[in-house]
Amino acid sequence: MRGKQEIKNITLDELVGNVKELSSKGYRLVQISCTKLGENFQLNYSFDKDYEFLNLRLDITADAKVQSVSDVYWSALMYENEIHDLFGLNIEGMAIDFKGNLYKTAVKTPFGSC
Repeated sequence: MRGKQEIKNITLDELVGNVKELSSKGYRLVQISCTKLGENFQLNYSFDKDYEFLNLRLDITADAKVQSVSDVYWSALMYENEIHDLFGLNIEGMAIDFKGNLYKTAVKTPFGSC
C-alpha cells in the first residue's frame, strides 16, 4: 500500500502552530532533518498518520532563531540538539538543552561550516 506524501513550505512563525495542529490530529513525529544549502539551511519536519506522510519545510538563514517543538513532541529534543550541535543552528526552548554537548566532535558544528 502506497500512501500520500506532501511537502508544505512554511515560515518560522508558522512552525509551532502547524506542529500543534498535526499533533491534535494524531500525527506522529517521524524525524527532523537539516541540510545546508549554500549559506542557508533547510529544515524538514516529517510526520505520519495512516500512511499519510507530511513534511513541513523551512528555508532559514544561519542566524535564524527556531522555536523548539519539544513541548509538543518530547522526542524532538534529540533531533533539535543534534541539529544545534552539528549545524550550529539556534533552537530556542528545548525541553532539555545539552548546550552543544550531545556529540563530541573534533570540529565545532562540522556541518554548519562546510
